[in-house]
Amino acid sequence: MKPVWGLLTDVFPVREYHRRPYFVVAGVVGMVSTTVVAFSGKVAVAAALVCLIGITTGMAIADVTIDACIARNSIEIPALAPDMQSLCGFCSSVGALIGYSTSGLFVHLLGAQGALGLLAIPAAAVILLGVVIYEPRTNDVYSDKKKAVKKLGGALEGMYKTIQFPQVWKPSLYMYLSLALSISTHEGQFYWYTNPKAGPAFSQEFVGMIYAIGAMASIVGVVIYHKTLKQMPFRKLLFFAQLLYGLTGMLDVIFIFRWNLFLGIPDSFFVIMEECVSRIVSRIRWMPMIVLSTRLCPLGIEGTFFALLMCIDSFGGLSSKWGGGMALHLFHVTRTDFKYLWMVVFIRNILRISTLALIFLVPNVDPSETLIPSDVLGKKTTPASAGGGVDDDDELQLVPLKEQSEV
Repeated sequence: MKPVWGLLTDVFPVREYHRRPYFVVAGVVGMVSTTVVAFSGKVAVAAALVCLIGITTGMAIADVTIDACIARNSIEIPALAPDMQSLCGFCSSVGALIGYSTSGLFVHLLGAQGALGLLAIPAAAVILLGVVIYEPRTNDVYSDKKKAVKKLGGALEGMYKTIQFPQVWKPSLYMYLSLALSISTHEGQFYWYTNPKAGPAFSQEFVGMIYAIGAMASIVGVVIYHKTLKQMPFRKLLFFAQLLYGLTGMLDVIFIFRWNLFLGIPDSFFVIMEECVSRIVSRIRWMPMIVLSTRLCPLGIEGTFFALLMCIDSFGGLSSKWGGGMALHLFHVTRTDFKYLWMVVFIRNILRISTLALIFLVPNVDPSETLIPSDVLGKKTTPASAGGGVDDDDELQLVPLKEQSEV
């Protein structure tokens, strides 16, 4: 549904604003849903499902709306795109750290319904954001239904036209495949972690602490990217990040075989070290993908198109879970049988490294360079002209911004 919310924010302004009203709507939907869950006592299954969908919907609308704001700023000020995504990644990691650190405590003190009720606090903050955030007024207010439908048709046509550009579909395909081929082994490893016979017999509380420490490591990954890597060309950075992603995954194989004990490294220390390394590398790998996604969005439908790209990434993550589940099933890995768990993890790492064969799909440009024409929604722009056609105006649009300034 994210592209739908993005399309609404791009095409249908409310009271001359494209973004602010949708923040308010997202917050209200979230607040109402969480309040009903928290204070209704016993809730029917159908009502609880509707409320949970409402909570997720509010989060999705807010997520799409803020992504649209960031995408637009990245288009208008390309040099700040890595900085904005670094800030978003930092805030996301801090939020994950707070969630991992406090969720168990709140569930213990308030119960499951009470803990869900606390989600009304961030929903209220989203409403406040919609009130105070700066956004210039727009003149794109359509009182005539025909004009609104025409605008909607133009946005859909713009999406179709944009996705045909090789500069757009190639990196989108790479991002999907890099996520899908890294099959998820999380479920099998979780049961192995807590198994007293085959695994290290970690408690569920300790596993939760591992994830909280991993969230702190994600912050370190964001800082490393922001301080040292944000100006590297996309292809070069993603190549080394993906290679490191596959190699560091072998730490899981070492842990499953318990070779760390032969080296005198306790299980608890090794798993925390492994989780930190994994989170740092994952964040360094993810950041340039997000920055690249913002650079692929055309002005005017940036919210819609960025949401579409994020849906492609989400489908890649879903494909990863499907692939991981199939691999665990084929190798007969269950909650109690972990004989071939190491094989599934090893295959996952080989697939991660094999993704390097597709790195040519990623453009070899700096984050500040223009990837698609700024007038992509115009009538004259075509994928052929953007790829190096004969139209001089289109060719000028593809010159990197730093070269344009020199001219």
